[in-house]
Amino acid sequence: MEYSKLVSVTGLPGLYELIASKSDGAIVRSLDDKSTRFVSSRIHNFSHLESIEVYTEGDNVNLVDVFHAMQNSSEKLPDEKDPKAVKAYFEKTYPSMDFSRVYSSDMKKMVRWYEVLTKNNIEIKLTEEPDEEATAVAATEQEAEEVVVATPEKTKPAKNAENKKSQAGEGEIAVAAKKERTAKAKKATGEDGAESETNTPKKKAAKK
Repeated sequence: MEYSKLVSVTGLPGLYELIASKSDGAIVRSLDDKSTRFVSSRIHNFSHLESIEVYTEGDNVNLVDVFHAMQNSSEKLPDEKDPKAVKAYFEKTYPSMDFSRVYSSDMKKMVRWYEVLTKNNIEIKLTEEPDEEATAVAATEQEAEEVVVATPEKTKPAKNAENKKSQAGEGEIAVAAKKERTAKAKKATGEDGAESETNTPKKKAAKK
């Protein structure tokens, strides 16, 4: 199961794997009891875990960053039903969190979701996006390779006697055909180019 396919659904506890999207909702599978159900978008809203950000004293961070801090922390997970314990936990685990804007209910969700992810052995990581610079370099190298391969093909001279013989043979055939056409033309018109007597009707003498 991939982290990128996980969603939270308003009004429903826990996390869900997105199985299929429909025009009026989605089919999801619960990570708690593994049950599959259709959830209507008219009643519920869906939030991809990958898209959730958390307020901090600086720039917002992705929820993954908070989960990673929880993974690396030696602090024991608090009881999610104890708001004070939950806040104290994040004050130690992620002290830069903006506690004036991150509600107690949100912190409880993070603890609950982290427990579900750990229980299901899900690797917590964002979808890897292709490196644009690396992609551009790879494309340039491929184009260069295509040019190198294509150029010799166009300018490749005859390398052996057989190719030369083939080229010479084609030339001889062309010359012979030209001579044959010339001979036929001369035969039809005569050696000096005038019309031949055999092909020209004689004029009758005028009557006196």
